[in-house]
Amino acid sequence: MPIIETYRRLTSLFDSLQAPLLLLLRLYWGSLFFMAGKGKLTNIGRVVDFFSSLHIPMPLFNAYLVGFTELIGGALLFLGLFSRLAAIPLAISMVVAYLTAHIEATHQIFRDPENFISQAPFLFLLTALLVLAFGPGRFSVDTFLRKRFL
Repeated sequence: MPIIETYRRLTSLFDSLQAPLLLLLRLYWGSLFFMAGKGKLTNIGRVVDFFSSLHIPMPLFNAYLVGFTELIGGALLFLGLFSRLAAIPLAISMVVAYLTAHIEATHQIFRDPENFISQAPFLFLLTALLVLAFGPGRFSVDTFLRKRFL
């Protein structure tokens, strides 16, 4: 039985790491999403030119859409406010980035997985998916509101 008790204690310890880990992920990647969106919006002409070179339809509209998605979604992720809802468009934006700007890495995902995971959208996408799946964690505005009003 000591093995089972040791396993229970370790599991409990690792469970207690979930909230701080989600907080760190949200703060770091939320701020990076925010800054990326702000950068796109302050250099919209360059983003439109880049989107045009990728043959993305309606490049001006899509440049603003991605910029505001990253800016607002990043802020919401950072705060832990409507986190799961914010994670959806952020994840979609990163999938579109893979399917356009990083299409070669996407085509070679099984032949060269290191190339796929080394692309810029990977950790952004992973963070959005983790928050979507697990929520923002205990240290978030979402959790505060849920405890206060639900």
